[in-house]
Amino acid sequence: MTKRILAIDDEEAVRDAFVLALSEAGYEVETASSGAEGVEKATRNPPALIFLDLRMPGMDGIATLRELYRCCPKVPVYIVTAFHPDYLDQLAQAAREGLRFGIASKPLTADQIRSIASALLAGPKIPG
Repeated sequence: MTKRILAIDDEEAVRDAFVLALSEAGYEVETASSGAEGVEKATRNPPALIFLDLRMPGMDGIATLRELYRCCPKVPVYIVTAFHPDYLDQLAQAAREGLRFGIASKPLTADQIRSIASALLAGPKIPG
């Protein structure tokens, strides 16, 4: 079964990069251009993994992270942003609240995107 990944970013070029990198690796990729749209899509059909930008108009990435955790608490969220220093206090607060997330700095290469997805979505290893 193909694993579905949701990429939430307000920049179309970034969303396209996630689609290209992940679809080449056999994942089904859905995108959202805002936090609100991403939460709605995740609520309707929870993905296996979410990539999330922080700096977006309207609902920023921190508010989106909180909403995603409410609707899909078991779905891993990986924050990908060029602005994480601007959000350090908010990210620390989110971690204290028990929200779990990974974080990486933009830009990411296609190989880095695929490596993150593969590491987070790898199933349990069955001893042979």
